Amino acid sequence: MLGFSLPKILVLIVIIMAVWYGFKLFGRGRNVSGGANAPKQTGQEKADASLEMKPCEVCGDYVAAGAKTCGRDDCPYG
Repeated sequence: MLGFSLPKILVLIVIIMAVWYGFKLFGRGRNVSGGANAPKQTGQEKADASLEMKPCEVCGDYVAAGAKTCGRDDCPYG
């Protein structure tokens, strides 16, 4: 009934390997950002691309340090 035979075990191993390699293949494509010719950013380049934020004095929402307005009518930056 539920006996394990060599062909069943081999088919199970093949199915598991196919699923594993399928996830690796699709995961690799998802990790690539910008295509194959785009340069990869290092940790330092990512840190340099960060933006200084400070809270709005009226609403408390964080806006960029050089922002003109936070989007409210009574915004002190506008």
